[in-house]
Amino acid sequence: MLGPVMTESPAHSLPTCRFQSFSEPSNPAEVAPRVAALRKALAAQGLDGFIVPRADEHQGEYVPAHMARLAWLTGFTGSAGNAVVLADKAVLIVDGRYTIQSAEQTDTKVVAPVKMEETPLERWIEANLPAAARLGYDPWLHTVDGVARLEKAVEAAGGTLTAVSQNPIDALWSDRPAPPAAAVKAHRSDYAGETTASKLARIQEALTKAKVDALVISDPHALAWTFNIRGGDVEHTPLPLGYGIIPREGRPTVFLAPEKITNEAGDAIGAVGEIAAPAALEQQLKALGKARAKVRLDQATAAAALATLIREAGGTPDAGADPIALMKARKNGAELDGTRAAHLRDGAAVVRYLTWLTREAPKGTLTEIDAVAALEAERLKTGLLKDVSFTTIAGAGPNAALPHYRVTESSNRRLEPGIFLVDSGAQYEDGTTDITRTIAVGTPTAEMRDRYTRVLKGHLAISRVAFVKGTSGAQLDALARLPLWQAGLDFDHGTGHGVGSYLSVHEGPQRLSKLGTTPLEPGMILSNEPGYYKQGEYGIRIENLIVVEERNIPGGDRTIYGFETITWCPYERALIEPSLLDAGEIAWIDAYHAQVWAKLSPQLEGDAKTWLEAACRPL
Repeated sequence: MLGPVMTESPAHSLPTCRFQSFSEPSNPAEVAPRVAALRKALAAQGLDGFIVPRADEHQGEYVPAHMARLAWLTGFTGSAGNAVVLADKAVLIVDGRYTIQSAEQTDTKVVAPVKMEETPLERWIEANLPAAARLGYDPWLHTVDGVARLEKAVEAAGGTLTAVSQNPIDALWSDRPAPPAAAVKAHRSDYAGETTASKLARIQEALTKAKVDALVISDPHALAWTFNIRGGDVEHTPLPLGYGIIPREGRPTVFLAPEKITNEAGDAIGAVGEIAAPAALEQQLKALGKARAKVRLDQATAAAALATLIREAGGTPDAGADPIALMKARKNGAELDGTRAAHLRDGAAVVRYLTWLTREAPKGTLTEIDAVAALEAERLKTGLLKDVSFTTIAGAGPNAALPHYRVTESSNRRLEPGIFLVDSGAQYEDGTTDITRTIAVGTPTAEMRDRYTRVLKGHLAISRVAFVKGTSGAQLDALARLPLWQAGLDFDHGTGHGVGSYLSVHEGPQRLSKLGTTPLEPGMILSNEPGYYKQGEYGIRIENLIVVEERNIPGGDRTIYGFETITWCPYERALIEPSLLDAGEIAWIDAYHAQVWAKLSPQLEGDAKTWLEAACRPL
């Protein structure tokens, strides 16, 4: 196939993206001098190595620019990974999503990329750390459980794991960005659907049942949800980065820079709790320790440094589940109504985009960047777009075979005959969206139609399933894979992730995945996105968002759940092979398309309405 091509925007002059850029995120030539400088700094501190995770103090998926230490050191900009720098070797450990990206972004002569599935971080340390070596780590960037695993690996190698008080990279990073200072705003009560006082009462009841004296909120998503606030400290997710402490009895404290908090948000927080500067967190943790308090820390996001502060002051850190996570995952009626409204608005924008794409793509002038810009522009036309919910994945040809592809100026391809995959989402104040559609450019091959239809069958299996209360995502994940397995095929990512309400597009603990052990409950929003990827040629993914709901099964004696589909946009007819579908699947697709037409056509006119009518006709 033809390689990437640089092109100027076509004559129709597409707008520039407001929320996304396509610049090269890293320069491999900078890796060698930076690794050398780090080694020199470590030697001066008496350290033989250092661990650099892709993490901030909150263990978030998106980290602010000033916390992107792994990217600064290695050039790697993916959403997960760890580097270990020793005196004579350095490694970048990433999962299978980033095998190609890591090799392209770093200097492989200096930093060796390693697949996590083959050699996890702890195993690499155990095999490569010299005996008697001192391996440094930043205790603010690792969880309690994470540090315990590291200690075991280091001890097995005969070394010592050493916490540092100052991250050595910070002194080397001369042009380090300033910490984010986005405003913290109140989230509208009609979108939140529950007052902060009510949420706090439920949380404190959970703390009483757990027999703990206080909860440290280390997850900014939990902080935003609990206090009905939103911010803008990280890309594409309206998060205020900060902490909270909720005692079992009494008023909570929110740790946020006071200058960031708007008057409205300050008044709302002040009505139920106290506001303190971030620097006061350490003092209050020590006070809890001195009071011999048992303090719950979120095992998924709480830094090991928090546990150390409590323990050394005489308290008992209790790493476990944050009770807020499940409360936040089970959306209330107002949140669900808002999300449904957001999806209707978003669906119409995507249809207008697909109408344009169907017309322009066959001309051979469009590029991936053009396609991303046009989709963002359609969402902006709603007048309600706050941000995209993640960087749009827009892959043409072989780029579509990279599940987490991000187009840059150098990777940008023209849309040529074959397949174009676009995975995108939006942040509106009333809801968060995430949708993937795979589009045929020209006439698809028989193999493409076969693979697309198998992916669609798996997608339909999840959409149509009924399952007993207590079922987890791990128990449903295989349903989406069966049509592919029957042809000797599969995909390497989970079938679906949880989604927040004007929060993160990736929300736990619910998920449709082999790792999804949390029982699914009514109100939880998830994605339904099986795929198929033929490396070097094309990729396919189909995604709708779904909500867990209770089903009434006549004659049944168990509580049964199913999924409500809330994403509205036609599937790609040119890629469907009807002979692979059974009568029930065809009926479901036809009924879904009838609803798409009924829900979206009133918002459309002209070419878009004509396009939608054709796209929604019965199979």
